[in-house]
Amino acid sequence: MAMFIKLSGDIPTVQKTFVRNAVSLVVAFFFVVYYRERFFGKRENQKYLLLRSTLGLIGVILNFYAIDHLVLSDADMLNKMSPFLTIIFAAVFLREYMLRFQLISVVIAFVGTLFIIKPAFDVNTFPYIIGVLSAAFAGGAYTVLRVLGNREQFYTVVFYFSFFSVVVLLPCFIFMYVPMTVLQWIYLLAAGLSATIGQVGVTLAYKYAPPREVSIFSYATVVFTSIFSVVLFNEAPDLFSVIGYIVIFGASYYMFAKNNEKFSDKKEPSS
Repeated sequence: MAMFIKLSGDIPTVQKTFVRNAVSLVVAFFFVVYYRERFFGKRENQKYLLLRSTLGLIGVILNFYAIDHLVLSDADMLNKMSPFLTIIFAAVFLREYMLRFQLISVVIAFVGTLFIIKPAFDVNTFPYIIGVLSAAFAGGAYTVLRVLGNREQFYTVVFYFSFFSVVVLLPCFIFMYVPMTVLQWIYLLAAGLSATIGQVGVTLAYKYAPPREVSIFSYATVVFTSIFSVVLFNEAPDLFSVIGYIVIFGASYYMFAKNNEKFSDKKEPSS
């Protein structure tokens, strides 16, 4: 998805977001019809669905801006801060207890972002800040999803989010529209299709395996975005960024290992 968004070129971020979510809307529509579920969820879940959609939309717009203005792998890794921010939000807003190893992981991950951002407090830092903010809004959306839990089917949530995004962005799409070539349309449609397939794949992964075993694999995307950065855009991450990637991945792996260790301890029969 990130590769196709960057390949689509100098088009307004809102326009890219609209097309991406329009594709997701079409796919989610067929899922909802096939499973004969509600399009807009249950009445008691509306405030959570609306909040999740609002936070998610802002997160996508900010992420696309970061993709357009940063080395692709830098933008991708900054967006991968969302699981760590979800831990903070869950502790603050859901009163979930933050374990010591989670706090250590969050601190280490934030140190990693400093290597990527290389803060100089000038205009060049702005896209990096946007990248971190995209992770913050994504983390907020994931926190709301924790509240929703199994109250709604995933395709209903995706349809609601996509429909909300298309309706909200439609006026901007119309008045800010920049004519696109056939190739740019293909790239954006491919971005929407890639995002939708990825979303379904992640959902199925979490369905068939515990989150503690699945989450670590999301960092594999940085391998692909790094390759795309070099091969397609001639953009290689610098040494500090690579160090940042390693630090953030290390924090994620540490949390992954501790989660599995904690679960294993619980499974051991008491003497």
